[in-house]
Amino acid sequence: MCQHKPSCPSAHRPDRDAARIVASHPEQGWNLLCNGAIVFDDSGELLPDGSVIAPLSPLLPALPALEASGTRIPVSVPVLAAA
Repeated sequence: MCQHKPSCPSAHRPDRDAARIVASHPEQGWNLLCNGAIVFDDSGELLPDGSVIAPLSPLLPALPALEASGTRIPVSVPVLAAA
């Protein structure tokens, strides 16, 4: 699908979001990437095979750092409602 040199990452690679945008629809909150993935403003994704990548929680990036520092993580973490 990708004609870029070097080729964009495939939709099933972890770095899939590095592919170039071929169609942008900011008014609707999504972009179509060259690898066929659709990336939504909330960080959710729809892959060409129909599989869904759930949006990232704003708390997730902080969790590995907290664990590494020895900070205790509460058993129950509140989930923020999607806008």
